[in-house]
Amino acid sequence: MPPTLDETTIAFHMATLTTRLFIVRHAWAEDPGPGIDDHARRLTKKGRKRFEAFARHLHAAGMELDIVATSPLVRARETAEILADVFDIRPPVVVDALAPAVDWQACVEWTIEQDAESVAWVGHMPCVGRLVALSVGDGSAAIRMQKGAIASIRLDDGPGHPGELEWLATEGIITGD
Repeated sequence: MPPTLDETTIAFHMATLTTRLFIVRHAWAEDPGPGIDDHARRLTKKGRKRFEAFARHLHAAGMELDIVATSPLVRARETAEILADVFDIRPPVVVDALAPAVDWQACVEWTIEQDAESVAWVGHMPCVGRLVALSVGDGSAAIRMQKGAIASIRLDDGPGHPGELEWLATEGIITGD
């Protein structure tokens, strides 16, 4: 008779299916200008404070997060670091596919490799809008995200399959703006 595996053994060997994806536009950063390297622009003090308050509000409201992937650009990395700090999770992982001219398929593949139920991708406009559209199965949709905005997408069948946009929010939910 072949050996059987109990449920604990099966669960131990199976990766967690990512069922929640948060797509985040970086928070408010220094303005671009002559002589300023776009890749090195940092968050402003006000932008950092506003996004941290927004993230804390979402965390207190029940948002859960296991891992954060970020574009290599400084302003996205700083936004991702705020999320990791607020949600008390490991530091963000830099994923080159989240840089401007984003590679959706590479982001999906990276996410599948993670053992995480809830994942955030931090990037830039217009790419984050395209990521939301592709994640809900409509790559032609035009989705505009303000600085510091977060979209929550439920992925019943995991990443790479059409999900459902549950909400898209900005810090205006706590400031009334």
